[in-house]
Amino acid sequence: MADSITGPSYRSHRGGSYPWQLTSEWGKITVVNLNWYCSLFSDFVIVIMKLRATTILTVRHKGYVALGGDGQVSLGETIMKADAMKIRRLLDGQVITGFAGGSADAFALLERLEGKLKDHPGNVPRAATELAKEWRTDRALRRLEAMVLMINAEHTLLVTGNGDVIQPTDGVLGIGSGGNYAVAAARALVAHSDLSASEIIRKSLQIASQIDVYTNDSIVIEELEATA
Repeated sequence: MADSITGPSYRSHRGGSYPWQLTSEWGKITVVNLNWYCSLFSDFVIVIMKLRATTILTVRHKGYVALGGDGQVSLGETIMKADAMKIRRLLDGQVITGFAGGSADAFALLERLEGKLKDHPGNVPRAATELAKEWRTDRALRRLEAMVLMINAEHTLLVTGNGDVIQPTDGVLGIGSGGNYAVAAARALVAHSDLSASEIIRKSLQIASQIDVYTNDSIVIEELEATA
């Protein structure tokens, strides 16, 4: 026989009151009132949707570093645009960036990043660290939902809203919903082919587009000569 436990109303983060009810049977607990549950976590679900819908990949190989991305923009399960530009050059072309997440949020972050690069010319890691610090601590910025991948002749860096600045050991890094697929393909191609950095990115993104429904094969790639 199931035991029901009904408690008082609780106020959610949106300000509404929702009763909760838990039913326990054989040691299991099930949420019965799904309206309260969905209201509480709907913002979290929306954030996940924003971060999923793209693939950005960078490869540092044979004296060159390249960064590329697909062109698909998805809203939930609907394709809204197939040829969006997610790759941008900053600092007179010395730095190339790519983003995953909400477009408006990403462009706001890129503007801040460009300002940090001008404040710390020639020191991309310092600029990335300052952006991550501000992104993490500023009340307005920390609401932005995006990830920024950036490269220059010497460095490959990933900046997140959690205050992380990550540099890969092998020069291969991917973000977005198809990022893991693209990274796996790129590492295999780096080890077992004679392709250039740009060619590896193109092939890897094509492979990711065949697996990930949020990634297409409308690919844009930018390349720099690497010094490290």
